[in-house]
Amino acid sequence: MVGFLEGTGAHAYFLVTGGLHAYDYAPVPVQLLLHMLLLLDPLAALMILRASPRGPLLAAVVMLADLVSNWNVAWSSVMTHPTALLRPVGLLPITLFGLFVLLTALPLRRALVSDGNVGAGATSPAEAG
Repeated sequence: MVGFLEGTGAHAYFLVTGGLHAYDYAPVPVQLLLHMLLLLDPLAALMILRASPRGPLLAAVVMLADLVSNWNVAWSSVMTHPTALLRPVGLLPITLFGLFVLLTALPLRRALVSDGNVGAGATSPAEAG
């Protein structure tokens, strides 16, 4: 949750300081995604806070899109200056957080479903028989 709320704050900051053109270095589809994260990040955090089994899945989809977008934009820079990836801001923390979310999404979802939170696709005994 903390990572998604930090992302919300970062995207809000970029929108306030740079307006709609805050991400003009990226292709238009990436710009739209990065602006949409202002809504998707807190939604993922809220769904995880509420222990919704769909929360980890939304979080994984959001982070996968975020990772693909950021790596797509930064690829040539990383290839030119690979040590830039080692900075403690930017691509490195986004990548580490994204990997954490992707690796834990399914186990977290399974745990939420087994705790009695029935998710999508679950059937009652009456429906199964």
